[in-house]
Amino acid sequence: MKSRRAQLLEFAVLGLLHEGPTHGYDLRRRLNTALGPFRALSYGTLYPALRDLLDHGLIAETTDPAGPTGRRPRVVYELTAAGKEHFSALVARTDASAYEDDGFDVRFAFFGRTERDVRLRILEGRRSRVEEDLERVRDAAARSRERLDAYTTALQRHGEETTEREVRWLSELIDAERRHPTDPGPQP
Repeated sequence: MKSRRAQLLEFAVLGLLHEGPTHGYDLRRRLNTALGPFRALSYGTLYPALRDLLDHGLIAETTDPAGPTGRRPRVVYELTAAGKEHFSALVARTDASAYEDDGFDVRFAFFGRTERDVRLRILEGRRSRVEEDLERVRDAAARSRERLDAYTTALQRHGEETTEREVRWLSELIDAERRHPTDPGPQP
């Protein structure tokens, strides 16, 4: 069984290769952009994942003869038909992993390839999850507020406000999705 991180990386790699073939360096750069700098990805993580996808027939590799002169040719990766099917199955999933903290951002990055009803279920699941977190944060703050110093109280309040903003953002996305499923921006 693959680790959660390996599953997310597989999903992201397949999603980016769904846009077209690319070489490892560009794939790493695009993954770091899509996943954010907090999930910086090393080649020591990427290439074993690519090898696993190759071994399972989900991607194929070719050599780019137009690579940099004087250097070894670049290896270019692309989705196979099986890889496209597998990505389609992954993007259609709406289990808890789609809206938990470590998976939501990755899934959201590929919402353009996700069906409307799946997007709505993921957004609603995420909002529910964040609302539960907000209640826990508020309960903990209420129980401990008088025992904490001003800095810790300020930090708790910051966490509460951040969580409230995420709930509002998710609600706006859900409302916009219901109004116009191809435009995730809130309406004026």
